[in-house]
Amino acid sequence: MQDQGDHRAEAEHAGATPPLDESIRAVGNAGRATVDAAGETLRALRSLLSADIALARSALGRGIAWAGVAIVFGASVWLLATAASVALMQRFGLSWLESLSIAAVFNLAVTGLAAWRTARFFDYMGLHATRRQLSRLGLFDEPADDDDGQTGVPAPVAAARETP
Repeated sequence: MQDQGDHRAEAEHAGATPPLDESIRAVGNAGRATVDAAGETLRALRSLLSADIALARSALGRGIAWAGVAIVFGASVWLLATAASVALMQRFGLSWLESLSIAAVFNLAVTGLAAWRTARFFDYMGLHATRRQLSRLGLFDEPADDDDGQTGVPAPVAAARETP
């Protein structure tokens, strides 16, 4: 009989709410555990970011070095290919002056194309939409050039709109 009485008392106690001070202590402990876990997470993220930045710095240096190697060897291959094409044109009966002139015009055309494309891509780096939004917010005011006929639409966007 004593066993049944103990079980009833435990069942009644399990359904009852704990005292207020015990609940506050449990909530406080859970809050401290949450703050501790957030601190550990931030420390882990800081370590990860530090390691990632170190890796990126190393990769940037090595990438620049290999880009330099590629530029040097690419330029030497271009010079050799130009020399070979001049020699081939001379063998087909053109004079040295004509062969060198054709090679020079071709290289000049490629240089012009590259300069044009570079200027177009640098225009995309102008942050036109961001600057326009900042101007609307009044944070970054640019002088309006109404007399040059611009519509306020950046050149890359305007070009994209004009092409069918």
